[in-house]
Amino acid sequence: MLTWEEFDKTEMRVGTIVEVNDFPNARKPAFQLTIDFGETIGILKSSAQITKRYTKEALTGRQIVAVVNFPKKQIANFMSECLVLGAVGQEGDVILLAPDFKVENGLRIG
Repeated sequence: MLTWEEFDKTEMRVGTIVEVNDFPNARKPAFQLTIDFGETIGILKSSAQITKRYTKEALTGRQIVAVVNFPKKQIANFMSECLVLGAVGQEGDVILLAPDFKVENGLRIG
């Protein structure tokens, strides 16, 4: 079990996907995402295995929730700077977590 203090260290923030690219070097089908988290955090990149349910066009402009304070992670030839959150189904398909209404980029989930 986590303590409240440990949970509070995890920074989950809302961001808007501003660019989506194919990621042909990934081991599993994935997209490279560029996400705007507002003035304080700025633009971060992430790799996400969300190709089963989402197209590049449907993702562009969409708000998502991501953890922004994990260490960067090298994935093939790409440096992932945040972890996009989603519910993972039994067959590996991911449903993205997102606010019900448009909110300010960078808002903290708590």
